[in-house]
Amino acid sequence: MENFNLFWEELMSNKLVESAIVIIANVILYSIIHAIVMRGEKKVSGKKLGRSRTYISIILSIIRYVFIILTILTVLQVNGVDVTSIMAGLGLIGVIIGLAVQDALKDIIRGFSIISDRYYSVGDVIKYNNEQEGKVVEIGLRSTKLKSITNGCTVTVANRLIEQAEQCANATSIIVPMPYDLKVAQAEAVVADIVEEIKKDESVTDAENLGITDLLDSSISYLITIKTSAENRRKVRRSALRTALLVLEKHHVSVPYPQMDVHAKK
Repeated sequence: MENFNLFWEELMSNKLVESAIVIIANVILYSIIHAIVMRGEKKVSGKKLGRSRTYISIILSIIRYVFIILTILTVLQVNGVDVTSIMAGLGLIGVIIGLAVQDALKDIIRGFSIISDRYYSVGDVIKYNNEQEGKVVEIGLRSTKLKSITNGCTVTVANRLIEQAEQCANATSIIVPMPYDLKVAQAEAVVADIVEEIKKDESVTDAENLGITDLLDSSISYLITIKTSAENRRKVRRSALRTALLVLEKHHVSVPYPQMDVHAKK
């Protein structure tokens, strides 16, 4: 027993072991808090889910940084470093650090702005840089993670770089061209059939014929709007165009195209 006590005292006098205990304890505590927060998220449903995920994402990000800082300070204190003097000295080098982390501060400020002004939430599909579209999977203090709609890759974008974010609508549309030699009633019946076929797609919640949208040189344009998730807009639109061609083919209606009559003098 005496040997065990001596071994334990010697072990606890080792700063490395003490530091490891501090780190492990903080990791366990962070894991418990993380689990509690995530359990609270599961109780949220409906329209508040996306906003809830956004707030939870930012809260966990803050907690993670706080735990990292506290762990480092505690380990330094355990190893005999005067943390108080370090904290006092931070004021002297604050300006230097501020200049070095300008971009990080911009990201953090922009991150809070995104949350407070509700630019977008986790689960939304946004368009950024005027062309890239992605689903928001995580909003952090410094960056936003987006899952690209085109290739499925996850892209991490610094918050300061998302100057303009356009939230994509849960709808898309297609134009169906009809020949002039087809009577209006017949054309509308064909378009109605196209709408019904589009509705059979599992990703489509509704579809509607908005009527004639343009009179072109070679065709009459009918506009069909399709309601779906923003994430599935491109896929649904491609499928709807294919459906339109199949229905036109079924009704023996040729897709109009520009034609030119050439008259030659003899």
